[in-house]
Amino acid sequence: MAVLAACGLIYEYLLSHYAGRVLGVMENAIFAMIGVMIVSMGVGAFSAKLIKCPFSGFAWLEVFIALLGASGVLLIAVVFAVVDIFPRVLSENYGLPIYLIPTGGLTETMNEIAEIFPYVIGFFIGAMVGMEIPFIARVRENIYGQHIEHNAGTIYGADYIGAGIGSAIFVIFILAMPVEKAAVLTAIVNLFAGLAFLFVYFSKIKFAKLLLTGHLLVSGVMIVLLSYGVEWGKNLEDMLYEDKVVFSTDTKFQHVTVTKRLIGSDKPPIYALYLNGRTQFSSDDEYMYHSMLVYPPMAASARQDNVLIIGGGDGLALRDALKWNPKTVTVLELDEVMVEFFSKPKKTDVEIVNKPLLELNKNSFSDKRVKVIYNDAFNSVDDLLANGKKFDVIITDLPDPSHPDLNKLYSVKFYKKLHDLLAGDGAISVQSTSPYHAKEAFLTVGKTMETAGFKHVERYHHNVPSFGEWGWTIATKNGSSAKTRIKRLDKLNIKDDWINKEKILSAFTFGANFFNNIKTLEPNRIGTNLMYRLHQKAWN
Repeated sequence: MAVLAACGLIYEYLLSHYAGRVLGVMENAIFAMIGVMIVSMGVGAFSAKLIKCPFSGFAWLEVFIALLGASGVLLIAVVFAVVDIFPRVLSENYGLPIYLIPTGGLTETMNEIAEIFPYVIGFFIGAMVGMEIPFIARVRENIYGQHIEHNAGTIYGADYIGAGIGSAIFVIFILAMPVEKAAVLTAIVNLFAGLAFLFVYFSKIKFAKLLLTGHLLVSGVMIVLLSYGVEWGKNLEDMLYEDKVVFSTDTKFQHVTVTKRLIGSDKPPIYALYLNGRTQFSSDDEYMYHSMLVYPPMAASARQDNVLIIGGGDGLALRDALKWNPKTVTVLELDEVMVEFFSKPKKTDVEIVNKPLLELNKNSFSDKRVKVIYNDAFNSVDDLLANGKKFDVIITDLPDPSHPDLNKLYSVKFYKKLHDLLAGDGAISVQSTSPYHAKEAFLTVGKTMETAGFKHVERYHHNVPSFGEWGWTIATKNGSSAKTRIKRLDKLNIKDDWINKEKILSAFTFGANFFNNIKTLEPNRIGTNLMYRLHQKAWN
């Protein structure tokens, strides 16, 4: 029971993360999948009574769990690939131009089916896992001839402890493993459990020989999936992206995908980075985003000697910060695999897949002035404060607050820590989501920084084609505001082909009524999850 409970929990986590990847809403998918599977386990527990023979029921159940558990991820991938390809096939067959690719009718229905299909797979696996406890309880009673005093306690105790062990196994070993391989390895455990049960209670199981044949057939499926499943999964995933996938991997924290688009022999390819299915940058316009993130606080600070970058594992913000000739740059990044991919050559059988990306960030992580600290940013800043560190410039390049865990990195408490880390005459910039798509969330970042003690808080924005209209918040803790300081400059202290003093100053201009309702907004605190809620409401 303990072993099977561990398997059940691993399926739950695997399906949650994979659903988030293909749906592009990692946080919602995780919570929804866990909820669906818990409910379905209850449904399965109720349904178990319909099977009269617990021995036969349990033995057949493990075969079906193994089969669906091993193939479920690939089935989801197939459905999404088919839905993605269908409109293109229609367009090619009927010679339709790209702007007339069908999106309604059958196409829309297929998309809706695809969006719920991961939860359908989760429901069926959950229902079967839910049937295990009732079957085992009835088997124990049957074996011992009477109800055992501690039957329920023994089974549920083993179940809970096994689930805890499964959670630990997932975090330590499986999280960074290809999801297809992890699913098959977990399913093999179910298959062996069912096979062991079959041999021990062969005489009590109906159609035992047929079941043994089923085990052999499913074993063959396992061998095939173990050999080719990962490659099939990659090929199916490639269909979900408009461009060619040149690299894809799972880390302990996220799924990383890099795509390549060829746009003509006379132009360089365009590379894009996706984390959990969400665009992080495109190589043809990332300079717009990173220039706006880095240059204003660097220009507004009295010095640029010691710089702190929070996030930015792709090294692009670091590249732009190094142009200002700092003495030291400290990078706080959670994902070591991410930094390694953007700092060291990654060889495949054919080429160094990340060579263009290393050229894009100008091998910024190899600079001797750079120190990378791998830890959660919320905890890392405490260590910096404890060591008495001060920074002239702080650049916060964190993901949007699309998960409750990220909400704390947009909170009054976190910004107070950054306030204490910032030098008296320094400046800080914060990636602040879209002022167009998520206006209230965008404005709340500044409101929260004001509450944290920053004296002058200002917002600015610019259009980045890959993201649309995007915004940043900039603040100082003493003296003049960042905008005033930049105005006083004759020009930027560095030469850049795109950005200049005038472009930065123009970014501080918003529409006439943009700030009308700002007084009604509250700062974000850890306990309120306000930024997370505002972000979800806006982007949904």
